Amino acid sequence: MKKMLLGLALAAGMTVMPVAFHARAANEDAKADAAKAAEDGFVTIFNGKDLAGWHGLEGYWEVKDGAIIGKETKENSKQTFLVFEGGAVKDFELHLKFKFATPDGNSGIQFRSKVIEPDTSRVGGYQADFDAKNGYTGIIYDEAGVAGKRDIMSKRGEKTHWDANDQRTAEPLDKSDADIKSAIKVGDWNDVVLKVQGNHVLYQINGVTTTELMSLS
Repeated sequence: MKKMLLGLALAAGMTVMPVAFHARAANEDAKADAAKAAEDGFVTIFNGKDLAGWHGLEGYWEVKDGAIIGKETKENSKQTFLVFEGGAVKDFELHLKFKFATPDGNSGIQFRSKVIEPDTSRVGGYQADFDAKNGYTGIIYDEAGVAGKRDIMSKRGEKTHWDANDQRTAEPLDKSDADIKSAIKVGDWNDVVLKVQGNHVLYQINGVTTTELMSLS
């Protein structure tokens, strides 16, 4: 089972509030952190004041009003990520809120990922996607082709299975793409729950399952 690297992709005007994190420890440091968890098993990974426990390029990330803000300009655009450095873990459940303050931008939650360009804090791997125009929000994407250059790994409204030969099959979820899209708030706060157990991924926004992924390769 792979260890996890958790990161946030940068988007102009993107605001995110990681509120709770539940994970099974993969090393002794993570076990020590887990011992401090609340009775429900969740620990806070963002203190609401600064970026302690996180790493990202200077000038692209800040904390304001209890939230992490990622921002860039056209003149200073870069594909970069804010990386959680609070410990390597295996299975986890992450709760957070996000919203976009601008009509453009694409971001997401990186997981089962690795740093591929340390100088720019660029990572690659699975990404639970969200964007300002709500075109891709709710999908699972293969960032930088680390998982096999498969681009969109699981579409909104689908339960997708990748077998050991990298062959894809999918079936529809209970709610359609259009129904799920209507439940996502453009320009306002959205509640996210991301559950990852082994190679099984469940992505939910505002209480609605947007996509589900099982990958054996």
